[in-house]
Amino acid sequence: MAPLLRKRVSTPPIVAQTVAFAAPLSLCVAVRRSRTRDVAVCCLQMWAYLAAYEAPNDDEAAHEGRVLVDYPIAVDRVLGLGEMPTVRLQRRLARGQLRLGDRVLVWTHWLWFMVPHGSLVYIMLRHRGRFERSAVMTYAVFDVGAMVYWVLPTAPPWYAAAQVGRGRHFNGRMLEPSTSNGRPQEIAVRRMMVEYGELFWKDGWGPLYSVLGGNPLAAMPSLHFATSMMAAQLLAETGPVAGTLAWGYTATLGFALVYLGEHYVLDLLAGAALTTAVRRAAPRATPALTHFGRAIAALEAAAHDER
Repeated sequence: MAPLLRKRVSTPPIVAQTVAFAAPLSLCVAVRRSRTRDVAVCCLQMWAYLAAYEAPNDDEAAHEGRVLVDYPIAVDRVLGLGEMPTVRLQRRLARGQLRLGDRVLVWTHWLWFMVPHGSLVYIMLRHRGRFERSAVMTYAVFDVGAMVYWVLPTAPPWYAAAQVGRGRHFNGRMLEPSTSNGRPQEIAVRRMMVEYGELFWKDGWGPLYSVLGGNPLAAMPSLHFATSMMAAQLLAETGPVAGTLAWGYTATLGFALVYLGEHYVLDLLAGAALTTAVRRAAPRATPALTHFGRAIAALEAAAHDER
């Protein structure tokens, strides 16, 4: 209940998050191990993550006051050899109306909501022995990413472009870069997902987006790319077919995120770095996590023995 009550009860965010992330552990003690419990634990973990992801934006004005906008633009211009890759791609490939390829890329983005969890379901059903490790690494990426969102709120390209259009100032200056004649030049970025969402979902788009877009300033790192990359690596361990499909999806998603104006290339690189860091830390963290898991299992056994 902590995620639901965080806006109604005056309590420090750390308290609400501690209670939320304690829920999966409590369920492990209260209910005996089964596939159903594993699914429920994953759901509670994601419920706690969602609250951690949205909570910084509970006070929108304060959150906007902390947002960082300039640095990803500057880095992406370097990576794009003088021009942001998003701007370059949209200028060369996008047209006034959304074409079939644009819509496919939007759906690639939307399907991400199923990919990390669907991958874990596949591993649970087909490779049960790999499930615990896979779940821990997948949700570690989610949770570490949420921590970064708290300390480094960063605007995505579409948000930066929208603020430029409103004449907003960040870090004491306008967002627009100066052209050779000294005049400001707007960052022209379309948010094509919203364009298609309004067209496809019609009146249902507003309520749908309000549920899934609770924090527009959670762009660094890109958890879309980071968790998809983790899923691809985990699925590749189960077999070449699953791995090839997963890596194909991840590559397509990475292109879509930049082209659609959802993320900078820098965000994707940070997401890849996060996934790599989690995987490299896993061997060193395994003994401590194993000991912790045994302690939870002992509490579970004691709780059910008393009954």
